[in-house]
Amino acid sequence: MHPNRGRGKNRPKQRMFYMPITERLKRLYQVETTASHMRWHAKHNSPEGEMHHPSDGAAWKHFNGVYPQFAAESRNIYLCLSTDGFNPIGMNGEAHSIWPVIVTPYNLPPGMCMKREYLYLSILVPGPKHPKKSLDIYLQPLIEELQSLWSEGVEAYDISKKERFTMRAALMWTISDFPAYAMLSGWMTHGRLACPYCLDDTKAFWLQNGRKHSWFDCHRMFLPQNHPYRRNVNAFRRGQTISDDPPPWLIGEEILRERINNIKGLSKTVDCGGKGHEKAAQTISGYGKDHNWVKKSIFWDLPYWENLLLRHNIDFMHVEKNFFDNLTNTVLNVPGKTKDNIKSRMDLPNICRRQSLHLNENGTMPVPIFRLSNEEKRQFLSWLKNDIKFPDGYASKFSRCIDETNMKLSGLKSHDCHVIMQRLYPFAFRELLPKHVHTAISEIALFFRDISAKILRTEDVVLLKENIGVKLCNLEKIFPPSFFDVMEHLPVHLPDEAALGGPVQYRWMYVFERYMYHLKRW
Repeated sequence: MHPNRGRGKNRPKQRMFYMPITERLKRLYQVETTASHMRWHAKHNSPEGEMHHPSDGAAWKHFNGVYPQFAAESRNIYLCLSTDGFNPIGMNGEAHSIWPVIVTPYNLPPGMCMKREYLYLSILVPGPKHPKKSLDIYLQPLIEELQSLWSEGVEAYDISKKERFTMRAALMWTISDFPAYAMLSGWMTHGRLACPYCLDDTKAFWLQNGRKHSWFDCHRMFLPQNHPYRRNVNAFRRGQTISDDPPPWLIGEEILRERINNIKGLSKTVDCGGKGHEKAAQTISGYGKDHNWVKKSIFWDLPYWENLLLRHNIDFMHVEKNFFDNLTNTVLNVPGKTKDNIKSRMDLPNICRRQSLHLNENGTMPVPIFRLSNEEKRQFLSWLKNDIKFPDGYASKFSRCIDETNMKLSGLKSHDCHVIMQRLYPFAFRELLPKHVHTAISEIALFFRDISAKILRTEDVVLLKENIGVKLCNLEKIFPPSFFDVMEHLPVHLPDEAALGGPVQYRWMYVFERYMYHLKRW
């Protein structure tokens, strides 16, 4: 790719490995164990108002309504794509970043869908450098193959029906962590405009002393117009009431034609030099002020991409993990990791009325109500270490992750955070923190538990959407503005994604992270 011109032999600027997916998709119909199951998505009938599978979500149904000819052939394949980087040498080795791109079909029933044998490695971008904006260059052969599978299809043999047919395929959405979200979508996930759904309609602001952006008081707009929190001038930003509606959910056509195509200097990535998004954005008009677009993503080349209701998923796993880390480190007051520090207290007087948190005249920090005392920390960690028992394989042994000397948790895996957040935090601080603080923490923990249920009821998702704004506002009444970075904001959009995409377990990174672990061992 892009050979260097000069003396000596031409050498590729970068290498990649591409493994076409067409033959592997065709093989799904050539094997009796999978051929008949590939039509499950069209034949199953979930109970009214329940979502058991992505095919029960609004995005899938909308796609079938826009493209009825594609939906008429139940053997056509619905795909998702995921990517993330990992270091094959290990965390203690030198910096090295390998990026696999994985594709998997959604046609299969819940018991088979997302299993490792149906995760197809299509692209491998070797290191040592991070591909950054250049990821689109490496995606080109896969996008061309997807275009061909959509427009022309390929002849395949269905062993379950003993007949040949023309197999077509469509990519429904991508799954990635938040930094990779920027690489895939083209919307930079840093700065004041980091949220890809709020876009330029965000209420985030800059903390002068904390030197970062805060999403404090960005959630009252998601409440009903008659909610008393909207008129509260004391508990949130000082003297401010909120009457704005939440940002509208823009469809792909609106984003492409009214936003992306109207930005001067915005273009596709044409070089694999590995330039960062920040450098590329210097020539883009309005970047960082009016928008965060750094490129026109290669996915817009797919003919149907602008008609998809859900194109890129916010990864539940990483949102929950970051929320858990920030919450735990702040309650335990872990040095260097807590969101409540001297700089956050210096920002308080200019933002909200929290006299109990303002610095004393001698510059010391008053102890907040959300912080555990040393004795309470010991009780909590001892309870977690000695009293909590789970079935084998359900979670790691927490005793290995508890540092009783420094009174903190360390080395927890994402799934361990998932278990503690959803199963223990709803009651962990009942006797240790004031009632309203414990209630606020338990409510957000229960939100993560409910939104990740294996079966989602439509009415429950509507209720979660109505309540998540209140739950975040309850946390805002307790914790300082520095606590609320973009990860504490993103949960407000998870119910909308659940209504469109169906159950979370088909749209999170756990499956792909485990696959990359085995890929690393190979």
